[in-house]
Amino acid sequence: MSTITVQIGNSDNKLTQRLWHLYVLRVNILIEQYANMVHFSGGSSNWEPWQNYCWVIYIKLGSSREELKSELEHARKKYNQDSIAWVEGTTEFI
Repeated sequence: MSTITVQIGNSDNKLTQRLWHLYVLRVNILIEQYANMVHFSGGSSNWEPWQNYCWVIYIKLGSSREELKSELEHARKKYNQDSIAWVEGTTEFI
């Protein structure tokens, strides 16, 4: 298993509040479909001038990982975003 952090944002304010809601909802649905476990999800405080959201998940190595990346790219394009951050690594308990 690999630990993955997925981060999205709306710092450039391309998305209205309604579109931001739909974007976060779409990404969350994808994460829930492909992740074996969601360890954390949360976003910026609602009074901040920027909007972002983050998920920390476990996912099995293999095709489901690549499928999730592909689906996330499709969502990013649909909502006119420049990027989604994907950070992946092995979790070590010490």
